[in-house]
Amino acid sequence: MASSRTGILLALLALHGAGCAPAIYAANQAPAARALERARQANAPHYAPYEYYTAEAYLSKAREDAGEAHYQDAIHYARLAEDAADQAVERARAAMRETGR
Repeated sequence: MASSRTGILLALLALHGAGCAPAIYAANQAPAARALERARQANAPHYAPYEYYTAEAYLSKAREDAGEAHYQDAIHYARLAEDAADQAVERARAAMRETGR
């Protein structure tokens, strides 16, 4: 009897955890998309192309994984996208300062 209760409890916890993953992904994807837009506005494709296109690729991969319900991977790639986009903004702004723009 105790093992069947444990099994039911574990199944309920698994279902509950699976329901949270899309929300957690959405909470990570939106900031990554905003960071990528900031990078685009900072002219990062010109001044920091490696970081910018890396961020773009990570965000694309995050969206692809989310579409396939691989939410943990999607969350991981969304976070990487945000980090790369933030780096692109910093690098682009530094390059613009160096050129006097």
